[in-house]
Amino acid sequence: MKNIRSYYSASIQEFLAQDNSAILGNIVSNYQMAQLSDMMEYSWEEEIPVLKEQLKFFSEGRIIFEYVIPRMGKRVDVVFISSNIVFLLEFKVGKNEAGASNQVLDYALDLKNFQKESHDKLLVPIAVVTEAEEQNNIFEIYDDRVAKPLFANRNNLNEVIASVITKSNEKNFNYGDWEKSIYLPTPTIVEAAQSLYAKHSVEDIARSDAGAQNLTTTTKAIEAIIEKSKATGEKSIIFVTGVPGAGKTLVGLNLANSRHDSAQGEHAVFLSGNFPLVAVLQEALARDLIVREKLKGNSLDKKNALRKISAFIQIIHRYRDDFIGNTTPPTERITIFDESQRAWTQTKISSFMARRKHIKNFPCSEPEFLISTMDRLDGWGVIVCLVGGGQEIDSGEAGIQEWFDSLRRRFKHWNIYTSKRINDNNYTWGRSWDEMLHDLNVDYNEDLHLASSMRSFRNEYVSAFIETLLQADILQAQMYYQKLSSQEQKYPIYVTRDLNKAKQWITSHARGSERYGILASSNAARLKPEGIYYAKERTSISPENWFLNGKDDIRSSYFMEVVASEFETQGLELDYAIVAWDADLRIVNDQWKHFAMSTRKTPPGWSPIGSKNNITYLTNSYRVLLTRARQGFVIFIPHGSSSDATRLPQYYDSTYNYLKRIGIKEI
Repeated sequence: MKNIRSYYSASIQEFLAQDNSAILGNIVSNYQMAQLSDMMEYSWEEEIPVLKEQLKFFSEGRIIFEYVIPRMGKRVDVVFISSNIVFLLEFKVGKNEAGASNQVLDYALDLKNFQKESHDKLLVPIAVVTEAEEQNNIFEIYDDRVAKPLFANRNNLNEVIASVITKSNEKNFNYGDWEKSIYLPTPTIVEAAQSLYAKHSVEDIARSDAGAQNLTTTTKAIEAIIEKSKATGEKSIIFVTGVPGAGKTLVGLNLANSRHDSAQGEHAVFLSGNFPLVAVLQEALARDLIVREKLKGNSLDKKNALRKISAFIQIIHRYRDDFIGNTTPPTERITIFDESQRAWTQTKISSFMARRKHIKNFPCSEPEFLISTMDRLDGWGVIVCLVGGGQEIDSGEAGIQEWFDSLRRRFKHWNIYTSKRINDNNYTWGRSWDEMLHDLNVDYNEDLHLASSMRSFRNEYVSAFIETLLQADILQAQMYYQKLSSQEQKYPIYVTRDLNKAKQWITSHARGSERYGILASSNAARLKPEGIYYAKERTSISPENWFLNGKDDIRSSYFMEVVASEFETQGLELDYAIVAWDADLRIVNDQWKHFAMSTRKTPPGWSPIGSKNNITYLTNSYRVLLTRARQGFVIFIPHGSSSDATRLPQYYDSTYNYLKRIGIKEI
């Protein structure tokens, strides 16, 4: 039986006594890929004698090869535990460091955050570049007891490890318990998509602690409805709700992946109208697929990789347009609509069709048309709507109520499954519960609601805090902020009026490849004097480059030169963020007031927003921006200028003072 936790594990005495070829054979036999590349086997052949030579000086310890990091779908080259210290070794054969220090630091942070037995342990990442020159290491430990990466070569690894041991005095723990420790991951959506597409299950990458709604429970509830629909030949629509970052998209991706089997007659597809999300996920999956194929010794170019991925995840508009002007039933029996609350009203889709497709008087809303495509199926079919409450951010987005109205108008024969948590104003937009569900066949299942955020893994109160902040409920906001800033919770939120201080704060807190960037509302018209440009005003933003590229690429979020708005970031996430707050949303007499820059004025200036829907869209935009960060964020509020009527200090001071009254600390 293959060892899924590692490819080889032994005490240091057993390792030193065992024949090199036997160790290599053990590692190879546990290798999970279909085909072992020569490069991989060569690396292990090089590592084993180096480790034997360097670790023979240690009388006790445990060595583990290829220890799994479930959330990242990666494995640590070598873990060496000795003197109650966990050393993580990333090997690079040759002279080139090639990012090994960041890579091994990422592993250490992942274990610290998500592996139970690592929470109180000293973790020391070491980049071992076999032929590199010796470096002068400085041993420093972060507040969470992860050390800054150290460097070693094939000749001085023992000295580097020994120097750490002599400076430390750690409490005893059982090395076997650490190795078998439970893992409670909260993946980014990109990491989750990569792991799922690589055939990991949602159980491998989802949190299972009591403090979070178990994604497996929701997944099983959906699976049961699908099986029932198949058995009875019925059509069903499922509404999955949840707080921002709760894992709705992860549930949908897992379902699309597990049911992506046309041979079984149940082909599933993940659809989203969120172009940046689809672009980022497709690119990330394609890049990862190319790397995995290379490890197998296969060659795959980007075009063919993207073609494979597009069968799994698609932009919803292309799917929709395939069914216009025909009666062809879809090949899919299961369609997952991500962010279904953003589907278009009849007015918006009719205008779009007239402009782009030369189709006049389009007869229905987007939800009604999408249901109609699945209604063409002979026999069973299932629609899964992933619903983000308070996430509508653009004019013409119909909200979830239009799905129910469409079902009532034409599809009363469909079975409807939802939790009662959908009866919330963020979902219903003021419509009464009875009115929205009147005369429909509804089955309630509370497992279809995800109540806890996975994105903000450091604190479950982030969503509630943002909600009360945007409701101008200062007492509740104060209570949640105190919880957030407690020593136990450690989710930092700060405010500043100095953009450089904000940048310094997030760059000093982000480690390894933890991602950061600047966010601002697309309605923010007067941040340019602060050097903050929304992408459309300066240069086009490529979501794939912004979210996926590294610190050496000026197009990436790390450079903090191109700002992303709610449109580029919805459904995605950063580790740390700066949220730049303009005068479009400001506190006036203890209440939020909403403004838009009017170019009809001479000179241009801010005008109050009168449309109830547009007020909702702007509030939702800030909700999206304030819930993107997994580990903490800084709110930047300019001082304004008394000589500029569009940036008067009072436009900004009132919001700044409101945040300070809540208790948000300043940097």
